[in-house]
Amino acid sequence: MKIISYNVNGIRSAMNKNLAGWLKEVSPDVFCVQETKAQPEQIDTMPFSEMGYTCFFHSALKKGYSGVGIFTKIPPDNVVIGMDNHKYDSEGRVIRADFDDLTLICVYIPSGSSGGERQQFKMEFLDDFIKFIKHLKQTRPNIIVCGDYNICHKPIDINHPERQTGVSGFLPEERQWMDDYEAAGMVDSFREFDKSAEKYSWWSFRTDARSRNMGWRIDYHWVSEQLKPRLLSAGILSDAVHSDHCPVLVEIMEAPTEL
Repeated sequence: MKIISYNVNGIRSAMNKNLAGWLKEVSPDVFCVQETKAQPEQIDTMPFSEMGYTCFFHSALKKGYSGVGIFTKIPPDNVVIGMDNHKYDSEGRVIRADFDDLTLICVYIPSGSSGGERQQFKMEFLDDFIKFIKHLKQTRPNIIVCGDYNICHKPIDINHPERQTGVSGFLPEERQWMDDYEAAGMVDSFREFDKSAEKYSWWSFRTDARSRNMGWRIDYHWVSEQLKPRLLSAGILSDAVHSDHCPVLVEIMEAPTEL
């Protein structure tokens, strides 16, 4: 299964930049998006349907804000909208799809960059999200959690880490959360294949950051430890330019067939 995750920073804007044409070319089995900034009825799904995708969305109550979606060529056995927590579900943060023994979660973790109140909200979300994942793993152990985490885990994941002290997205408590997430049995799939520096997935629109590769790696596919032997590849598709983010990719082999 080939899965691509992409914070599109407004799906209607990305569609105007030929997102559908790009998607047809790369042709993942499942395409997960974050920050759709649209209600389902505002999204033209026809180009995706023509490629064989069925589309599922979880939009924020606030129009033009947040929102996640899953486009899949593989019929899911089950789709779950949200975390069953109105505090977060009202912002369209999480959507889940089950495929046989595999559970895929698309998440858009809140940003705390606008100030203390939202940073507090982010930390509360992180605390509840890790509990959500731990609970889900009890019945669905094979989990992929993809999306925009809005956190750089380690110094290698951000440009000039020495300059980023006190910056939301690289705070000690956020990075500690990722350490705890890893300790809970989750694996950063990209780092299983590529341990090199200067591999980023987001660049500020300001100061021409992308052309200078002054970026952050905040978009991930984390997989449960049980799926590690089934990882085939993972990568960052930095040539895609529909957003201030770029897509990230993971490929997982099918479950072994029982004899």
